[in-house]
Amino acid sequence: MSAVTSTRIVLASRPHGEPTADNFRTETVDLPALQDGQVLLRTVYLSLDPYMRGRMSAAESYAASVEVGDVMVGATVSQVVESRHPRIEPGAYVLAYSGWQSHAVVDGDAVRILDPDRAPLSTAVGVLGMPGFTAYSGLLKIGRPHPGETVVVAAASGPVGSAVGQIAKIHGARAVGIAGGPDKCAYVRDELGFDAAIDHRAPDFAEQLTAAVPGGIDVYFENVGGAVTAAVLPLLNLYARIPVCGLVAQYNAAAVPEGPDRLPGFMGLVLVKSLTVRGFIQSEFVREMYADFERDASRWIGEGRLKYREDVVDGLENAPTAFLGMLHGTNFGKLVVRVGPDDE
Repeated sequence: MSAVTSTRIVLASRPHGEPTADNFRTETVDLPALQDGQVLLRTVYLSLDPYMRGRMSAAESYAASVEVGDVMVGATVSQVVESRHPRIEPGAYVLAYSGWQSHAVVDGDAVRILDPDRAPLSTAVGVLGMPGFTAYSGLLKIGRPHPGETVVVAAASGPVGSAVGQIAKIHGARAVGIAGGPDKCAYVRDELGFDAAIDHRAPDFAEQLTAAVPGGIDVYFENVGGAVTAAVLPLLNLYARIPVCGLVAQYNAAAVPEGPDRLPGFMGLVLVKSLTVRGFIQSEFVREMYADFERDASRWIGEGRLKYREDVVDGLENAPTAFLGMLHGTNFGKLVVRVGPDDE
């Protein structure tokens, strides 16, 4: 096959504080010829997720930073254009981690073959992929909701939060969602079936949240941090559990917040209420829980008990704008970029 050209978006510079479009650059490159064991991929869907903000930074984290000049990271649903891998045929659809680019050459052992007849392909980076598994593993392994308990989740209309609340309901708990704006709150309450949905932008947000949890909060699934967490903390019950999945409200902070040091008060609360606070990355539970997740999530979707919503943006060139908007909550549902057609 003749040389294949790929359009890719790279990290042009590291942001200080809030990222801008200037932190990204679009390039066109010729891809190398395939070696034994490799496959050439054409990207169909690119997943955009909040963790990518952390990868733009050089700060120490649970995964390596994207180097300036390198392709932005991201999970993709791709179609195999050419293969020199013995078990992967051209035309197959795969889940890969090839990032913000139209085509890529990757090791065939690093991809997972998808069944396009099982579910829409885009769900492999959404409700049946990393976001769905994040909700499933964090809630069930760390949150451990019991029937009748109250589970509160921030960013409740997003791919992780929406699944958290629905899985909590499946396990017999009350689900209270926190979201931004009346439309998202209506979706969380009326379509997803949460017991209550609170708008964190409302001037009386803290009062509304208090009224929605008359028996207190037993599990708080942390996606946001900031003012939302500040309103939640006084409402936590004895032995409450807090799976810490993300802190999107703090990702763009360029300095230590002004005001008194709140850490002593928080640690005092952890002590007197015997709280369990556990940060996690979903990959640590893959070996133990992923097979159960695939079985359960597929069944729940088929039964209509686990619903999802996708926010699809067309065109790789629009990925930076969509990503920047996501950090401000402009997306409604799982954000994916449709890079190419899924029927070639």
